[in-house]
Amino acid sequence: MTTSFSGVGVNHNPQKQYFSPSLFKAIFAFSIISLIVMSLSRIGLSIWQAERVTDAQGWGYILSQGLRVDIASICWVFGIAALGTVIFSGEHIVGRVWLVILRVWLTLGLWVLVFLEVSTPSFIAEYGFRPNRLYVEYLIYPKEVLSMLWAGRKAELILSSLITIGTLAGGWWLGGRLTQQITYPKWYWRPVLTILVIVVTLLGARSSLGHRPLNPSLVAFSNDPLVNSLVLNSSFSLMFAISQMNNEEDASKVYGKLSADKIIDIVRRESGRSMSAFTSADIPSLSFNQASYSGKPKNLVIILQESLGARFVGSLGGLPLTPNIDKLSQEGWFFENLYATGTRSVRGIEAITTGFTPTPARAVVKLGKSQTGFFTIADLLKQHGYETQFIYGGESHFDNMRSFFLGNGFTNIVDQGDYKNPAFIASWGVSDEDLLFRADEEFSRMHKQGKPFFSLVFSSSNHDPFEFPDNRIELYEQPQYTMHNAVKYADYAVGEFFKKAKKSEYWKDTIFLVVADHDSRVSGSDLVPVSRFRIPGLILGEGIDVKRDSRVTSQIDMAPTLLSLMGVSDSYPMLGRDLTQVPSDWKGRAMMQYDKNFGLLEGNQVTILQPELPAESFTYDFASEHLIPKELDSKQAETALGWALWGSLAYNKMLFKTGRNTLVSAKNVKKVSR
Repeated sequence: MTTSFSGVGVNHNPQKQYFSPSLFKAIFAFSIISLIVMSLSRIGLSIWQAERVTDAQGWGYILSQGLRVDIASICWVFGIAALGTVIFSGEHIVGRVWLVILRVWLTLGLWVLVFLEVSTPSFIAEYGFRPNRLYVEYLIYPKEVLSMLWAGRKAELILSSLITIGTLAGGWWLGGRLTQQITYPKWYWRPVLTILVIVVTLLGARSSLGHRPLNPSLVAFSNDPLVNSLVLNSSFSLMFAISQMNNEEDASKVYGKLSADKIIDIVRRESGRSMSAFTSADIPSLSFNQASYSGKPKNLVIILQESLGARFVGSLGGLPLTPNIDKLSQEGWFFENLYATGTRSVRGIEAITTGFTPTPARAVVKLGKSQTGFFTIADLLKQHGYETQFIYGGESHFDNMRSFFLGNGFTNIVDQGDYKNPAFIASWGVSDEDLLFRADEEFSRMHKQGKPFFSLVFSSSNHDPFEFPDNRIELYEQPQYTMHNAVKYADYAVGEFFKKAKKSEYWKDTIFLVVADHDSRVSGSDLVPVSRFRIPGLILGEGIDVKRDSRVTSQIDMAPTLLSLMGVSDSYPMLGRDLTQVPSDWKGRAMMQYDKNFGLLEGNQVTILQPELPAESFTYDFASEHLIPKELDSKQAETALGWALWGSLAYNKMLFKTGRNTLVSAKNVKKVSR
């Protein structure tokens, strides 16, 4: 026996110490297993969504390009392991340590690939495409997520746990078997193998000889976002989303570039205000806005309803789940074509409380530069002597709400720990009844103190696992804890609140907005499923005219309109419309962020921006709720790009603020930072 080798992987035949494929047999085996898992997952998901895949004529493309994406993913996951094996393996202490590292690497790599594929169907059911940035954002709140899963998805949670245990145990065992009896190459072969591994890994991972490596846009072929995501695997989708989280804060890296002056000109023009109204040298969107109501300023209450899409609202042509809101819609200003800016609660909070336009980045509630000094209506009203408050049934730290609110004008927060003896506690906090009854108590208290108040009340009962108290409503369906029943319960709580509010002393001095943050489980076969962004919005209060407003409107129009109805005149940077002062024949405008796609709806004309792809224009058929392709509307495309880039410009340059103590001069308008 030769003395040059000892221990694990002994070569008993020194005359055949040449390079052998056994050096990479473990990596090859795990790569093949991973390839089979991802391919079978893609086939299964495609069969599940067979109708949409067939409509897109995508069977062949999905399978062939999917294989390409899988190979690229395997090169990323296991290529470095192959390089480490060439460099570190051998019959020495470093080599033995490396075998342990390799075994762990292969096991964990396989588990990540398997686990993400297993969790994909649930994610698609909720969001309409494979795991992306939202997947990561939820992982930082394990308490809320695990309690939600245990309450509503026990079978899925148990199955995932069993698969995790099986994959880790099986991977560890197989890795141990395959890292035995390895034949190591002579030293002079190692540089050659190193270069070969690097070349194969880079070529395979890039999957392209072009300037840009493989990315989702390169393999996108359909107007259906879900079908495009099926081409990917969930590991690739998630890792790409994570890699883009820093870049996406600048929308110009996603959609294309315009000069700062051009962006500002577009959004000023599209705001409906005269160009002479914008007079700040440092805050390009700042303008003075005269309120339409001139009496004693009113209080403001915004009831933000979790996941209440128009499809659940009977008075909007949806299911008969909201009898109380339907009745209240006949008592105030009801918006028939109001659209959310996004698909997450923080996006709705962003639009409703700050009037900020959506971007491909996370909502400003969660971004670093906006944690203080960022404009909110709470901060503006605080300057007018209002007490400003956030009332929530859960833990206000979720989605960074507490930090954002306290840093930007909210002085009082009520959350789960502040409820004494709540009637019902669910996975996401106390019930909507507890929430709204506590809100009534808070409003009465503040009114008795003689101080004007603004309160944002955020519900949570209509959230998976859809838990709510027994014997409150006639169930729409069985079993009790379903989305439809939760919607009906949330509506019941709103109805009970307004019974109290109408009898209260604060009623006559208060404006109320009942509005959704977004629809539930937004998905669709269009690049932006416009109908799934439609939400209810209702303004109530003494002196509010009864009307049904059919114009296309956006969540960003709510704050300027409310300030006007309250009688608060001031300067602010919001670009939404004051709908009390917009002509009745205005065709309307709404903007929607759907993952990385940005849609601008003007009347029935839509332009959609996609990452690294040309803009596309459509006509929106309100009856069929589908987009009909048309020739590119270059003017609307430029407008859409201006809106899409404005948010990033304003955030990155810290331009979205009140402008108090800022010198104002019409002569200096062009001195905006570029």
